[in-house]
Amino acid sequence: MLTGSVWAQISPAGQVSSESSNLLASDVPASSAPVDGVPANSPSAYIPPSEAQKFHNFAWNAVGPVAFAGSSVAAAIDQGFNFPGKWGQGADAYGARVASNLGISLVTASAQYSLAEAFHEDTAYYRCTCAGFFPRLLHAAVSSVASRRGDDGHTELSPALTMSPFIGPLTAANTWIPDHNGAKLGFNMGVHNLLGQFGQDEALEFLYGGPHTILGRLQHRFSKHSN
Repeated sequence: MLTGSVWAQISPAGQVSSESSNLLASDVPASSAPVDGVPANSPSAYIPPSEAQKFHNFAWNAVGPVAFAGSSVAAAIDQGFNFPGKWGQGADAYGARVASNLGISLVTASAQYSLAEAFHEDTAYYRCTCAGFFPRLLHAAVSSVASRRGDDGHTELSPALTMSPFIGPLTAANTWIPDHNGAKLGFNMGVHNLLGQFGQDEALEFLYGGPHTILGRLQHRFSKHSN
């Protein structure tokens, strides 16, 4: 079942750069034009994000407008499937599902932010500067579970990106979501969450149009006022 745990992750990571990952040999230096206020650099000139940028990304993922919109849509899907059944139907049940999905979003984003800080990771998504559909597809797929580290921005398997998608759903399934098997439900929701993370990165690579799109403008305004 597609639950709100997926939508908790389908909110851009705030900092999206045209900078390429060094995972792919076909990557080439990007232009110097900034994307969403973040300069695009070649891998050799990687600039780690500031703590303020990291916090803005966390706030966008946790309580940004896309998180609210995604939780509302996910609640409508859950309502259609009557999940969980004990919440029933009607406006109160829909409100409970929205709140549940927002809770999953908040816990997931908090876990990702905390783990990234602990392991000194940069979990923001960086667009590939390589050419061709399949190299870009592979870049986005790898980026869904790999982050940048160090002053040089080298990529490694990310504990934050691989663990946090399960923490939010497992927390919800074992606390406020009524079920007799919270561990199984939480794991299944976590898998959906991880798949949503993959879909998010593919969308950021191929569909997201930069700072002049509606989402880009919302993101810029949110970052400006989150200070």
